[in-house]
Amino acid sequence: MIPLRDTVPSYSYPVVTVTIIVLNAFVWIFELLLGPDLAVFIAHFGIVPAKYFWLADNQPFAVVDRFLPFLTSMFLHGGWMHVIFNMWYLWIFGDNIEDRLGHARFVLFYLAAGIGAGIFHLLINSDSAVPTIGASGAIAGVMGAYFVLFPHSRVLTFIPIFFFFQIVEIPAVFFLGFWIFIQFFQGGVSLLSANSGGVAWWAHFGGFAIGALIALFFRKRKTSGYYEVLND
Repeated sequence: MIPLRDTVPSYSYPVVTVTIIVLNAFVWIFELLLGPDLAVFIAHFGIVPAKYFWLADNQPFAVVDRFLPFLTSMFLHGGWMHVIFNMWYLWIFGDNIEDRLGHARFVLFYLAAGIGAGIFHLLINSDSAVPTIGASGAIAGVMGAYFVLFPHSRVLTFIPIFFFFQIVEIPAVFFLGFWIFIQFFQGGVSLLSANSGGVAWWAHFGGFAIGALIALFFRKRKTSGYYEVLND
């Protein structure tokens, strides 16, 4: 299922969302220009759980090498489809979350979701020597927040079926609920399989959960403010 647009209008220009998309595009172009040096670059700026814990045990003061990848990995991607789909999902769902939280808080929210997703991946895959990159964890956080804040929204969705396709409106809670179920299921499979592929399923799940929890706070705060106004 590929989302085409949602039904919730934004009332402010998503300057942060657009900026994040542009930054990711520029970084992706930079990656392409690295040529044979790209693998070393990814290994240095991507999250490598085994490297993190080795540094923690042997070079505990190498703070930059240990923690910087939690930030830099969020702007790196492994292929055209990786970066295109990530940025498309951010464009579909990010503007509404930015509209609800405000620009400054959305920056903090996005970074918190992405870093939290990276930590979640690190803890689940502590022995992995494979670099993890991508904005997927942060964008999963955006989707988790959308799930909480816009439960009545609908998502116009492209559904390919063999050589045919269909475009239908799907309730956002179903679309996002199905998406996170897939991440959880595939994450469980990855724990049982020696060859789990290169997708950080648990980073997606962790990012979604973090985004949903933060959104619950903002939804409760808005509701409380509404009733305080009524009571005044």
